[in-house]
Parts: sequence; structure tokens; C-alpha cells
Amino acid sequence: MPTSVELAAMRRAIVISASGLGATSPNPAVGCVILDAAGRTVGEGYHLRKGDPHAEVNALAAASARAAGGTAVVTLEPCNHEGLTPACHQALLDAKIARVLIAVMDPTSRGEGGAARLRKAGVDVQTHVLEEEALVVLGPWRTSLSHQRPVLHLMLQTDPAGQPTTPTTEALAQLALERQTHDLLISPDGSAEEGQIGSHGRRFSVPAHPVPDEPGDTVAALTEAGARTVLLVGPSKLSERLLSEALVDRLTLLVPVPEPSQATTTTPAPLLPDGYVLSRITRVGSQLVISAGRR
Repeated sequence: MPTSVELAAMRRAIVISASGLGATSPNPAVGCVILDAAGRTVGEGYHLRKGDPHAEVNALAAASARAAGGTAVVTLEPCNHEGLTPACHQALLDAKIARVLIAVMDPTSRGEGGAARLRKAGVDVQTHVLEEEALVVLGPWRTSLSHQRPVLHLMLQTDPAGQPTTPTTEALAQLALERQTHDLLISPDGSAEEGQIGSHGRRFSVPAHPVPDEPGDTVAALTEAGARTVLLVGPSKLSERLLSEALVDRLTLLVPVPEPSQATTTTPAPLLPDGYVLSRITRVGSQLVISAGRR
């Protein structure tokens, strides 16, 4: 069983892995912490973008010779193949790592996974360590793989009655925060840009402007670009069509805080479209920020 020190190291790896959100796609955002033979943290690292060293390699570089006989704590199973970078399981073996803790297994492993190869080499490997916590970061990437398309997140400003309206200053500030963790931002006019301008590496591109307003063509263009997470700003014809075809995975509604007591003679619009459930509600200034996901 993992020790309390190892569990703390895994949570640290999960936290630092989030530093790669909005930049690593089509690769996942991964974090790694190296403990020496005495259980002391001697290195940590995360994956920044495709084509750059993976989290394990960065953490091992920081640890240097102190990694020998130690433990690698990593949020995703070390890769078992050479691509733009060397295989991470081999880097761990070369560093003489004795034990590896893995949170999430890699569904993209080609044949025998990195965990199996490490075990064959005599390394003690434990898997599914704090997996649910690691999926806070890796969940959208894994969902994108499962759907074979990006995770689509729609953000809408509404009035108190639930009708789409022009974004407020607070809503624009919320949008500026949200875009940082998404690969692409699609504006109501169909223009596309990186969530973090200039953040991605090789094998990622920005779709031509405007993106198609037919849902199937849109999804194909976003997938071809290498995106895993896309933030759409509504309302727009595209967002309406994506909603109608159940292709929007997440909704964020920005609603002005209502008066404590108010009379009405009309029935407010439904808060959520059919098929969505509330996941989080918070208040930011004079706005309610309402999050929902598909059932």
C-alpha cells in the first residue's frame, strides 16, 4: 500500500500536472514527483507541450543521481513507445528507479504498457493510486479519447429570466479565466484562437476562420486541429446546433444575482436544456456561475 509520504507526493504530482492545461494537447497534462530511497522529494516536473520532455523526464532531470533506488510518483502510466520523445518507462529504468506509483492507466499504450514493462524489469509498480483525484486534471483528456472528439464546453451569459444576453464585464473576466485551461476558444462569430495564445507545440493547429457551423464538420475540424478541450462562447447558431445534437459536454451559465423578492407574470426559461444536470454553483461578484454536465 502507498505510504502517507507517497500519497502526499501523488497529490503534489496532480497539482503540478494542471500547469500544463491548455498547452499539452493533443497530449495529456501529466505530473511526476521523484522520491529518493529515504522518501525525500528530490525532483518534480510536468509536461508542458507536445514535442517537449514528458513529466517523468523533467522530474528525473531535477533529481539527477538522487533518483537511484527511489520512487517515481506519476499521474499517468509512463509511455512505452518512442515518438517525438523517448519512452518514459525506459528513462525510469535508466535512472534506476526501484518503485513506481501510477494514478491513471494510459488507454493509448501500444501493446504492452509501460507498467508491465517496468514490472518485467523488476520494478515495484502500484497502479490506480488516487485515480479519481488525478482525473480532476486528466478526465477531459480521457473523455476526449473515449468520444474521439474534443470535450466541448459552452459558456452563456443570460438575463434573470434565462434568455441569452450580452456578456457583462464580470462575465468577460470569467471567460478570460476559463479560456486558460482550454485548447481553443470559439467566439460567437465562428472565429477560433488558442485559449492560451502561442502555447501549443507540434501537431496542433488553429482551425480556419470561421469554423463550420454544421456540427459534424465543426467537430471534425476541431479534432483535426489536435484539440482536447474547446470553449465555445454563445449564443450562436453553432452553439444552438451543437446543443440540439447533444454534442456539448459542459455548460457554464452566467446569471445576474436576482433580487431577494420579485414578482413575475411570465414563466422563466428552463435553466438547463434537457439532458444536463447541475454540478456546481458559485457566486462571483453580482453573477451566479452555474456549471452543468451531461447525464
